Amino acid sequence: MSNVRVRFCPSPTGNPHVGMIRTALFNWAYARHTGGTFVFRIEDTDIARDSQQSYVDLLDALRWLGLDWDEGPEIGGPHGPYRQSERMDIYKEIADKLLASGHAYHCYCSQEELEERREAARAASKTPGYDGACRKLSDDQVAAYKAQDRRPVVRFRMPDTDFTWTDLVRGDVTFAAEHVPDYVIVRATGEPLYTLVNPVDDVLMEITHVLRGEDLLSSTPRQLALYDALNAIGVAKGERPLYGHLPYVMGEGNKKLSKRDPESSLLMYREEGYLPEGLLNYLALLGWAFGNDVEFFSKEEMATVFDVARVNANPARFDLKKCTSINGDWIRTLSPADLVTRLTPYLIKEGVLSAEPASDQMAVLLRAIPLIQERMETLRQGVGMLGFLFADQPGSASFEIDPIEAEKVLTPDAQPVLLAARDALVSISEWTTQNIEEALRVALVEGMELKPKVAFGPVRVAVTGRRVSPPLFESLEILGQERSLARITSAIK
Repeated sequence: MSNVRVRFCPSPTGNPHVGMIRTALFNWAYARHTGGTFVFRIEDTDIARDSQQSYVDLLDALRWLGLDWDEGPEIGGPHGPYRQSERMDIYKEIADKLLASGHAYHCYCSQEELEERREAARAASKTPGYDGACRKLSDDQVAAYKAQDRRPVVRFRMPDTDFTWTDLVRGDVTFAAEHVPDYVIVRATGEPLYTLVNPVDDVLMEITHVLRGEDLLSSTPRQLALYDALNAIGVAKGERPLYGHLPYVMGEGNKKLSKRDPESSLLMYREEGYLPEGLLNYLALLGWAFGNDVEFFSKEEMATVFDVARVNANPARFDLKKCTSINGDWIRTLSPADLVTRLTPYLIKEGVLSAEPASDQMAVLLRAIPLIQERMETLRQGVGMLGFLFADQPGSASFEIDPIEAEKVLTPDAQPVLLAARDALVSISEWTTQNIEEALRVALVEGMELKPKVAFGPVRVAVTGRRVSPPLFESLEILGQERSLARITSAIK
């Protein structure tokens, strides 16, 4: 099946969203499963909305996710260029051929006239689509429109037949002809629309399978008709691509997840410190199942078993808690050295570490990672967990106790606890986790007859600044005797 060619063709119009990434993942997995080709192209013909920054962000996003492409920007390929803004001459030539062959025609209807006819159709309980008014204009009518300085759009002439195809996800789908009227493929400005450029590129790039979102289902009859017209004028040279329409991703309130929903933003996941492995693992579960109740897998493992036939046509609900939980599972699979590498940029960004951390700081970080790895669900959580270890060091922020935590824990009743803890820790000659724990238990739990939570809570807040922190005794060992005692003394004062 090495002849399989799939494509991912986003528009550079803002921050990539998770629905778009799921589409990319499913196409990538199918290409890798079949030994086919994953084509990445950019649909940037909307001059008003497209931006160079969004284009750069798209490429960066796919690289971050590890979704490598076989043809496309920066790689090239036999069907380039892969940015539609660089293919305008191709679209103009094909539009001219469609006009010359009668598969398309000039339409001079104004927006006001179109709306009036749509309203009239609704009033008559008819389908409010284009009524074909310009299908057969006389020379005199064309001349009259030109005299009014009207600039025509180009409409594709839909055949008066129903369209049926077998969708790879939904089975047989039929659209009646009355629901698919003639449609615009070129604006009056000469700017080609998605309705033309998307299927033209699919044909010229020899795409065999189109896996895309359910929201594009209604455009399929138009594209099938255009494929047939492209065959008739000698542009297309093969069979129509096979289509598979992926289910909607639903958000809160059982509404379709939109770009405005915070959990749809890929940038949010990167900023919060989700791993690409974890995010892709979760997105794969939105409408597809690995099988045998397996829910934890890499994208490479997914590719070995990915079958479009196993995609569920029903809407998939996005569950941020489950996504975060899976991400935590992935964090726990990393080696300490790998986790340090991934966590360090977040520590630098938040000012915990300097832009070029010292070797001794990195050594401390490597020692501390095992203390928090089991507790982390995102990389950014590690910043709050580890910040106390680097505070008051060169290039780092000063140490501060959370005022809310201080108010709750560092009460007058905590004063004797901290005094006893300091006296016990001062006497330790060999600063090890075991000796620290033994000294504090003897002084606070046995000597003052306190429950562990009451005994160790003030010490934890005094040295870490928080009630929730890595294991206390291990943290004290890494922090060091001098700094630990200094913080407890400061808390006492």
